Amino acid sequence: MRWLQLLTASLLPFTALAAKKSSGDRFKDLRAKSVSNGGPLKLDDASYGQLTKAPRDYSVAVLLTALETRFGCELCRNFQPEWDLLGKSWTKGDKNAEGRLLFGTLDFTDGKNTFQSMMLQTAPVLLFFHPTIGPNAKVDTQPVRFDFTGGPQTAEQIHAWIARQVPADAPKPAISRPINWIKIISVTIIVLGVITLFAVAWPYLTPILQNRNLWAAFSLITVLLFTSGHMFNHIRKTPYVSGDGKGGITYFAGGFSNQFGLESQIIAAIYGVLAFATISLALKVPRIADARAQQFAVFLWSGILLCMYSFLLSVFRVKNSGYQFWLPPF
Repeated sequence: MRWLQLLTASLLPFTALAAKKSSGDRFKDLRAKSVSNGGPLKLDDASYGQLTKAPRDYSVAVLLTALETRFGCELCRNFQPEWDLLGKSWTKGDKNAEGRLLFGTLDFTDGKNTFQSMMLQTAPVLLFFHPTIGPNAKVDTQPVRFDFTGGPQTAEQIHAWIARQVPADAPKPAISRPINWIKIISVTIIVLGVITLFAVAWPYLTPILQNRNLWAAFSLITVLLFTSGHMFNHIRKTPYVSGDGKGGITYFAGGFSNQFGLESQIIAAIYGVLAFATISLALKVPRIADARAQQFAVFLWSGILLCMYSFLLSVFRVKNSGYQFWLPPF
């Protein structure tokens, strides 16, 4: 048994050399290397030329990029994980290599001659080489170019672009993104924290949410806000005030179809005073026990109603001189 072990050990170097020996099929060798790398092939000038040279019975997608920090290509660094994911997903999904497509990455530091020969001034650039021989060969041997003029791209977007380049009957494996456990755990912790916060704070929030006066005030403010023209100002982007042509300021725009920002605030204040006076007369004044104080409150709030309503009518006359209604004192 000992001589058998010695014989096996002596044959190991020859076995390794046999495994590394080229099969003679360029696509199979590069495909095996891509599978062992678990993603796109890392290229240099020599391997890029070997990969893309004609005749070629397979397709090639090559990303020309500049990943080093000194080049300042933020887009390159952001897109690289998406490109690696696309290459890995496509290679893994097309296990039998029926689509005969290879992915590669050529960084500027490893392929300066290639960048110079193409006169590339920007990165990243994606090139797709169609086969030059075989049933899917193209007459035009020049690669199809994808420039990232639209900004950062996702693996799904580039997948759709490559899917349009390959033959219609070729497999187009879907993107297989890894599960983002950090995101799932973070979202779970946040949701549980919010639920816990509400569970603890609910006894204190319930009286506030069930307060009728609070909801009445909120409803009244909302009604006044929208009836005064806030949404009109937001949509039309009206000016806050305007000059009167004499060095002064105009607070009210002429015509019922126009208004200024300050004008809507003045109208909201008028409506608010009118609403508060009406509520006081209806709810507060009847509860006053002292007859004289109650009588004074009636005259006071009635006078406020008269004055504010008179002022409101005068505003209508300012906006349209043909408006016929008015009340003293305005």
